[in-house]
Amino acid sequence: MGAKRSLIAITLATWLLTTVGVFGDVACITVAPIALQMARRAGYHKMGVLMAQLGAVRAGNVMSPNPNAIAAAEAFNLPLPSIIAVGVIPAVTALIVTSLLAKRLSMRGTEITEADIGGEAAQHKDLPPLWAALSGPVVTIAILLLRPIAGITIDPLIALPVGGIMGKARDMGHYFNAGLAKMSGVAMLLVGTGALSGIISNSGLKDVIISFIETLGLPGFMLAPISGMLMGAATASATAGTTLASQIFGPTVVASGVTPLAAAAMTHASCFVFDGLPHGSFFHVSAGGVNMEISERLKLLGYEAINGLAMMAVSTLVFGVLKLAG
Repeated sequence: MGAKRSLIAITLATWLLTTVGVFGDVACITVAPIALQMARRAGYHKMGVLMAQLGAVRAGNVMSPNPNAIAAAEAFNLPLPSIIAVGVIPAVTALIVTSLLAKRLSMRGTEITEADIGGEAAQHKDLPPLWAALSGPVVTIAILLLRPIAGITIDPLIALPVGGIMGKARDMGHYFNAGLAKMSGVAMLLVGTGALSGIISNSGLKDVIISFIETLGLPGFMLAPISGMLMGAATASATAGTTLASQIFGPTVVASGVTPLAAAAMTHASCFVFDGLPHGSFFHVSAGGVNMEISERLKLLGYEAINGLAMMAVSTLVFGVLKLAG
């Protein structure tokens, strides 16, 4: 697509990965090294690169077979393809808004340096040969394929480390230490998110939010986007937010006369407004992918919210006001 359109290429690549079912965190980590190289050639800065990825993850997540979509499908007793279908409209909206915001931020923030694109690693003399580098993914995929092919189930917690040590087994201890050091903080955040989800689901927050909407005189369908947005912010996770909003508020939304598909569409899309807050793992993983400081990463939260609000507004208009989903 050319250097000038590299941000659009980054957006589409990240969106495609997430759409086919790759987790948002993994999609960002996968695309980041290539994105940094492309953006550096075009003279772009880190904020524009990361914004392209952040918006694309949301566009892909809202129309993918990821856990958040599965949670909405199960809570509203709907087939997963239906949830994916109603996510297409907010996904297209997110892609358009993301492209505009990424272009606006393309020259803001810190510059991309040689160290960010692996300049030091490229000079390292102890790099593995091609066969060793490919052996890890090949072995992992082969192990995981044993389940559908031969009916042999091996947990990914075993398959992934086995593939990871292929070709460089003598450095296994060093790799484990490095990996645990990087992921221990994220693991604690995930534990905290789970605990917070349990507290919310067993509290009186549902009644407070419903009473607030009734006091304002808002129509019943507005409970779906509002609850999705609040649960996504409380857990800083689209998956946890969709699960809580669908299970806690879903029956009330459907009882107000909204079809299950429309309720699921609005709830799901609205969970992406504040799902990238600092108390969630996605905030830190996405920043680490492009070597961005936390102070700079915080500046993107407002732009992320704009992208999410656009998704929520379009979904609410199409499925709540116009009632195009039945």
